[in-house]
Amino acid sequence: MESFDFGSLWIVLVFALGYIAIILEHYINVNKTAVALLIAVCLWTIYVGCSALPMRQDLETLGHHVSEIAQILFFLIGAMTLVELVDSHRGFKYITDRIRTRSRRQMLWVIAFVAFFLSAVLDNLTTTILMVSLLRKMIPKREDRFFYCCIIVVAANAGGAWTPIGDVTTTMLWIHGQLSSFAVMKSLFLPSVVSILIPLAWYSMRSKGRLELTVDKKGEKGFEPGGKVVFCLGVIGLISVPIFKGLTGLPPFMGVILALAVLWVVTDVMHFKYAGREHLRVPHVLTRVDTSGILFFLGILLCVASLQSAGILQSIATWLNETVKSEAMIATLIGAISAIIDNVPLVAAAMGMYPIEMYPMDASFWHMIAYAAGTGGSMLIIGSSSGVALMGMEKIDFVTYMRHATVPVAIGYLGGMGVYLLFQRL
Repeated sequence: MESFDFGSLWIVLVFALGYIAIILEHYINVNKTAVALLIAVCLWTIYVGCSALPMRQDLETLGHHVSEIAQILFFLIGAMTLVELVDSHRGFKYITDRIRTRSRRQMLWVIAFVAFFLSAVLDNLTTTILMVSLLRKMIPKREDRFFYCCIIVVAANAGGAWTPIGDVTTTMLWIHGQLSSFAVMKSLFLPSVVSILIPLAWYSMRSKGRLELTVDKKGEKGFEPGGKVVFCLGVIGLISVPIFKGLTGLPPFMGVILALAVLWVVTDVMHFKYAGREHLRVPHVLTRVDTSGILFFLGILLCVASLQSAGILQSIATWLNETVKSEAMIATLIGAISAIIDNVPLVAAAMGMYPIEMYPMDASFWHMIAYAAGTGGSMLIIGSSSGVALMGMEKIDFVTYMRHATVPVAIGYLGGMGVYLLFQRL
């Protein structure tokens, strides 16, 4: 945007201060969602106040960004509700009940395999919470669970990166047209597998002997009524979203809403006669959806949109292209930075810096961004929502995770990127 130097300076300053507050959330005791929403409004107020364009044109710019952001938020609301509905019926028990091995090494591979493919259908955060909760029931000693918890985070992040519905950053790129379903799955599956195999092999060499499993079958609840049906329909609904988009051409959030509507009708028919089943119906399940997380995405994406509208992201892109030059290096750096800074604003910034005219759909640059943002956060425990969830559930501190996980995970991350580049050349 022309003649915007003064406004740009204030936008960068306010965004930087706000983002520092988000990073220091646990130290200043102010929720990151509140900060994101506050700075979003402040940035757009500064943008409009300093803009030389007519108010009507600025409002059209804001409306354009809100329209794009709304598609992501509607998709997340629908997908989160589907997952919570399956969980309320204890449908994931169908998977977790099949983990039986007592070998430490076999358990490591089974846990990684389940987390990797479960995350491809659900998301990394839900998968991590589900798998760690399972481990706590099966393995009583906290120190015995450490390596398994680390591999869950790595596998969940890697598994989410290669499908359009497995990680919010890949979903963002898919919804905005940078990726297509089949192309991203074909290109990123093998790099994602390599990124988990290297740390998995590392931990396997340190895992010997047998585990003492303590699953209390008497006190454990079984499926809720209709649990298996809801599980099957929920998984089919999520998997069918890319298919629905391909057949109809409608945005992905329409497919998720369709899947949710079908499951809503089915669960209402199942449970409407029973007064004691209100907790299994969608109105109650909606109260469990992470509304705070959705509003955080809204705030962050609005912030990044203001940076894009002010021309700041384009200036950064120009500087990177002139300084770094290599697309692979830029993508790799974004992945490394995502271990410190949340990957959502990083990917949103990349989308703003590099328009679709520069890199069309399924350009290798977007595939590398999807891989890097999805898997790079595993290098530090604060680098992904799944890592942060693990910190809260298992009280694993930053230094302990870094000492035991950062090196093998970083090697796996670079190995996966190397595999992608190798196949691109071949």
